Amino acid sequence: MAVSVLAAQDIYAPARNEFSQPDMQGYWSFATLTPLQRPEHQADKPFMTAQEAREFEQSIVSGRQARFEREPDGLNIGYNDFWDEWGDGVGDNLRTSIIVSPADGRIPPLSEGATLQRSSANGDVLSERPARFLLGGISKDGPEDRGLSERCLVGFNTGPPMLPSKYNNNMQLLQFKDHVVIVTEMIHDARIIPLNGRPHLPPAITSWNGNARGHWQGDTLVVQTRNFTDRIASLSQPYAAWGSAKNMHLEERFTLNKNGSLVYEFTINDPDTFVEPIKGILHMRPSPDRTYEYACHEGNYALPGILAGARQAENR
Repeated sequence: MAVSVLAAQDIYAPARNEFSQPDMQGYWSFATLTPLQRPEHQADKPFMTAQEAREFEQSIVSGRQARFEREPDGLNIGYNDFWDEWGDGVGDNLRTSIIVSPADGRIPPLSEGATLQRSSANGDVLSERPARFLLGGISKDGPEDRGLSERCLVGFNTGPPMLPSKYNNNMQLLQFKDHVVIVTEMIHDARIIPLNGRPHLPPAITSWNGNARGHWQGDTLVVQTRNFTDRIASLSQPYAAWGSAKNMHLEERFTLNKNGSLVYEFTINDPDTFVEPIKGILHMRPSPDRTYEYACHEGNYALPGILAGARQAENR
């Protein structure tokens, strides 16, 4: 039952590394079938039973198999479907959604003046600059009007916060006495996080991943991040971007549990975008595989192809 999982986490004493820290170092997968938002008909049901979890997992697997059987020649199935890496289930996280607060497991309403920017896989969408969504585009006038992931600036699952998506849901965590390093496979970003009490950078110095500072709170690694660029959203999904992260404060918490999972909690605090904070929880599993260099720009022939194709179309 879900309650016993939480209780086990509370009393678990993890192994220690040479610095007497909980030993979280290694490779972790955050692929999962658990949805970001709770289905509306389950608004008052934060947890599944073990049986419900098995039935949910089987329904996803059966649905995908039926889709492939309906399309034996594969002509109507996207190439990337082969690489889907949503995880093989919900693991020991029996929640019905990654979002746990608000209580209904849904993204809260936007604050006054904040915007939800949407894109589409079926063509460009008229919108104001900057383009903060991850995939799709506003136009093909130049690279700055394409999604951030298309431009290899921000991965569509790396965040922060890290949220599962189609593939490359992997990260490596390295521990040192005064630093931790979080390396995500998508885009191959490395976040170097001081643990020595160093103050945050001045607010005028911003970056795509923000400015992170960490500390240990008992056996939990706590990472506080601010100073995000206003060119990214407070919360992103591939074709949707909520608000601007300019004034967002993000808290991430990493805790090992008895089942061998790394429990990842995040809280998005951004009153400029949302009427209340968003808290999410997902469980990362140890991965037997290494992460590999994503080399997005080195192999990114699609973006110049998109722009060159648009110029050819204009000259017809």
